[in-house]
Amino acid sequence: MLDQKTAPYAALLLRVTLAIAFLAHAGLKLFVFTPAGTAGFFDSVGLPSFLAYIVISAEIIGAIALLLGYKTRVVAVVLAPVLLGATIFVHGANGWLFTNQGGGWEFPVFWLAALISMGLLGDGAYSLSAKFQTRLNPEQTVSRI
Repeated sequence: MLDQKTAPYAALLLRVTLAIAFLAHAGLKLFVFTPAGTAGFFDSVGLPSFLAYIVISAEIIGAIALLLGYKTRVVAVVLAPVLLGATIFVHGANGWLFTNQGGGWEFPVFWLAALISMGLLGDGAYSLSAKFQTRLNPEQTVSRI
């Protein structure tokens, strides 16, 4: 049974954790590998190099939206293919454990499951979407989860 008192805070914790993870991952692509290096890597695994710039942008914009709690369900759906692509094109052939050479698919699949869970849970506590909905419907006393 879902605890209605704590579920919004669980969603908040998941939302913020996912946001931080996506910001860190985008930062790695921007500041360590560089966008051009990331594009080269995408090309080396058989993906179009321009896709790297789309992924970096999606990770940054998605992370900010998750952090703010804006359109969380939509953001989770938009970011899911990023993790699915990482699993299939980068980590899938490396085995299960992420400690394997090249990193296995353990972590990206867990991250994907967390995104799907976020999409199912919704915004959670302290979300921008809930603030907008409350202002649009002031007679509503319970904010949307």
